[in-house]
Amino acid sequence: MFELGQLRCFVAVAEELHFGRAAARLNLTQPPLSRQIQLLEHALEVRLFERTSRSVTLTRAGQNFLPEARRLLRFADGAALAARRTARGEAGSINLGFTAASGYEFLPRLITSFRAVAPDVDLVLKEMVSADQIEALTAGRIDVGLIRPPFNRREFDSLCVVREPLILAVPADHPLASASKVRLSNLDRQPFITYSPYEARYFYDLLVTVFGEAGISPTYVQHISQIHSILGLVKAGLGLALVPAAAGNLHFEGVVLKDIEIAPARVVELHMAWRLANNNPAIATLTELIVRTQTR
Repeated sequence: MFELGQLRCFVAVAEELHFGRAAARLNLTQPPLSRQIQLLEHALEVRLFERTSRSVTLTRAGQNFLPEARRLLRFADGAALAARRTARGEAGSINLGFTAASGYEFLPRLITSFRAVAPDVDLVLKEMVSADQIEALTAGRIDVGLIRPPFNRREFDSLCVVREPLILAVPADHPLASASKVRLSNLDRQPFITYSPYEARYFYDLLVTVFGEAGISPTYVQHISQIHSILGLVKAGLGLALVPAAAGNLHFEGVVLKDIEIAPARVVELHMAWRLANNNPAIATLTELIVRTQTR
């Protein structure tokens, strides 16, 4: 079987029609170049060139083989380039898990920025709650997860990618909708739509902490897992809710979002996590982009 080096020698001679010029182009001397052509002709069992002391011409077989040789070399060069780009994290794919709320603001920005720096890396997006993402990361079904803490797993590395405040969602006709300032004490005994302690445990625990520190007791009327569903119930007048600031991107008509005085430490966090043993080079490209963005 012939080798790529023999094809390169053949194409150089076919294009130059001169062994001396072809050898110089390949940084070879003529004897090894002639030997490569002989080996190729032997492997193909055809004569590729007619050679005299004054000229070199392609045989009919050589003429037909030339475009195929060029195509094979282009394919080989492309495959080598793809392998190098994949190794550098410039090509390939990342299976990216994300929570629904991360899709309100952070995920669209991340996709836009990542496509600009790594257009040949495909992001395969999978919406999952945080607990399912942790399981998928461990099993290798996703490469990276956008998840809520905590996730004390020794096999993970992580970055905090978002820290945002909680804001109050109220029906447009509620008295607090026109208030100049809202405090947590204003929520005491108010009908309140909170988070499910199972599907949305992070938000549930966060609100329990916030209300406990403030010494208030809203009246829970519903336990819901998704923020957009909570806002729909606020619009229907079932109660008030605390949601992350990114929920403002949903633009729910009939719902007013208000800043509320909460201890600065009680913010909503989103982390990007990946398994340390994952050798996908594109993960480094993604994390480096986030680090650069955060340090600007």
